[in-house]
Parts: sequence; structure tokens; C-alpha cells
Amino acid sequence: MKKFSVEIKWGIIFTIFTLIWMVLERILGWHDTHIAKHAMLTNLFAIPAIIMVVLALREKRTVVFDGKMTWKQGFLTGLGMTVVIVILSPLSMWITMEFITPNYFNNVITHTVEIGKMTREQAETYFSMGSYIMQSMVGALLMGTVTSALVALVTKKS
Repeated sequence: MKKFSVEIKWGIIFTIFTLIWMVLERILGWHDTHIAKHAMLTNLFAIPAIIMVVLALREKRTVVFDGKMTWKQGFLTGLGMTVVIVILSPLSMWITMEFITPNYFNNVITHTVEIGKMTREQAETYFSMGSYIMQSMVGALLMGTVTSALVALVTKKS
């Protein structure tokens, strides 16, 4: 476990920050009053997400690899962090939908139907806990892999 302590630490930090971000989104009205802007504005999360991956890889380079890190070592570090995030994402999604923003699904379903993007049945299927847990896991895996590969290029050091 100690071998992966940086990845576990940053995966947990990332997950906690995700929950804080959800609180911020709710406070800013992106889950109700300004729900029409949510799909666009939530992408701003990419900025702190990338910063956290950079910090994790820099810590691993400094603490574990004595200041030197290959692309492969950086990529595998980012991938390890990604695995922790993927494992924690169902819990994070449940906390978000149960405690932080319990009316989100109702709000987004109503909005999506009102603007004619989906029927109520389609929206209820798409905007559901099961669907969102799957989306969060797959999204975290895909984005984490891509981000790890790119950040590893920037943080490698011979």
C-alpha cells in the first residue's frame, strides 16, 4: 500500500474536492435556477482537476522517484490515482445526490423535457442514479487516462 500512497492520497483529495465542487455548483444555482447553463459551466472543473493531477505527479516525482520521473512512471501514477477516483465515484455520486443536491434529477429532467431535448421517459432513464454512477465511473476512467498521459509529458524529468 505504501507504494501507492501518493495515488491513494490524491485520489481521496480529488474525490473530496469533487464534493466541494458540487456544493459550489448548488450554491451558484447550477442545479436549479441556472440549470440551463450547467452542462457548459461544469466543465470549469477541468481546471482544478488538471492542477490536482499535476500536484500528484510532482509529489510522486519528488518523494518516490528522487526528483526524476519517466513518462511511463508519471502515467502509471496518474492511472493509479484514476483507479482510486473511479472506485470512490459511486460513493461520491451517492453523497452528491442524496445530501448535496437531492432535487437535481427532478430539476434536470424537467428542464430537459421543457426544452424538448428528450421525452420524460428518456430523461428519467438518463438522469438517474444508476446512469450517473456509470457515467461518473466511465468519465473518470477516460478523462483520468487522457489527463494522466498529457500531464506525465509535462512533469517527466530525467
